[in-house]
Amino acid sequence: MSRSRWKANTLAAIFCLVWIFPVYWMINSAFKPRADLLTTTPKFLPTHPTLDNFVTAVTQENFLTNLRNSVIVVAATVVLSIAVGIFAAAALSRFRFAGRRAILVVILAVQMLPGTALLIPMFALFNTANLLGTYYGLILAYLATTLPFSIWVMRGFFVAIPVEIEEAARIDGAGTWRILFSVLFPLVAPGVIATSIFAFIAAWNDYLVAYTFMQDQSHYTLPVWLASFTNPTSGTDYGGQMAASVLFALPVVVFFLIIQRNLVSGMSAGAVKG
Repeated sequence: MSRSRWKANTLAAIFCLVWIFPVYWMINSAFKPRADLLTTTPKFLPTHPTLDNFVTAVTQENFLTNLRNSVIVVAATVVLSIAVGIFAAAALSRFRFAGRRAILVVILAVQMLPGTALLIPMFALFNTANLLGTYYGLILAYLATTLPFSIWVMRGFFVAIPVEIEEAARIDGAGTWRILFSVLFPLVAPGVIATSIFAFIAAWNDYLVAYTFMQDQSHYTLPVWLASFTNPTSGTDYGGQMAASVLFALPVVVFFLIIQRNLVSGMSAGAVKG
């Protein structure tokens, strides 16, 4: 192994260790009793592992209700991001119409705006439309963040598909809708999967929008539920919070592991067909 290759591998290993240490410490702390968590001497392995923190987390008030809220909102956000984004991306990449470039510029500009900059205008708009405290309002707020990215990503996959494939389908007698559903959509499967990953993570991890828009604790999502482990009177239940964080991160990890294989196979299939 050359010296430069050895240095690169060493730097990569150090980077991975630094990146994964907070995750390890979260999992480690989730199994520690309270006494070990509050000691001034750090313990890198729990001497007396316990599941009490997980029991505390799942028996916390509103856990199941907030879990249901997260599942509903996230599922709707992912489905709508894909459904609307794929048709918008197909139109912007395959059809020529007035204002197409302006729409693309607006989509790109919206992506550059920080989410907090949109929070107050959306709050005022949703308050006028009586959407605050409803699933519909929260889903629309998440779509405002995920949809521009979804359209932009999937448009790149549509653009990469050779026009000759469409022309061959038209020669065989396929109409526009048949070409979209039978020819183009299967080839943009990697874009659909990448979009679903982004939409899922963005909606699942959001705290600020859910806390601002949902006015009742029974309508909160899991990121807001995580804050319930900090109390001004009793302080922070670090063990329960770490266990809750592990439970909160599991769906994202599982979802990505399921999608990962499809993402790789979809990319390979798209490359061969294209």
